[in-house]
Amino acid sequence: MKINFKANETVVKAQDTLFSSAEGEFKGKLIITNQRIYFKSYASSGEEFDFELLPGEIIEVIYYNKLRFIPIGLELKTKKGELLKFTLRDRDSWCRLITAMN
Repeated sequence: MKINFKANETVVKAQDTLFSSAEGEFKGKLIITNQRIYFKSYASSGEEFDFELLPGEIIEVIYYNKLRFIPIGLELKTKKGELLKFTLRDRDSWCRLITAMN
């Protein structure tokens, strides 16, 4: 996995995650830097699901529970109307970091 960082861009937090979309679920790494958010899939066939988000593209951060009672879900709603769902630990700190970027 290779990410080309911009000048003065540093990693703030990174974690393994499960990204859910209409096309399926993809294991990968969610990375937040001081400038943007990245998702990189571990599967070589999942590269089309790799993406980056600028803070201004996110309009809402929503919590959700996996299997109705396991509090490990975080959903990002973008200005384009996309809903990006992630299953990860410590969703509170991720939410704080993402909302602080806006």
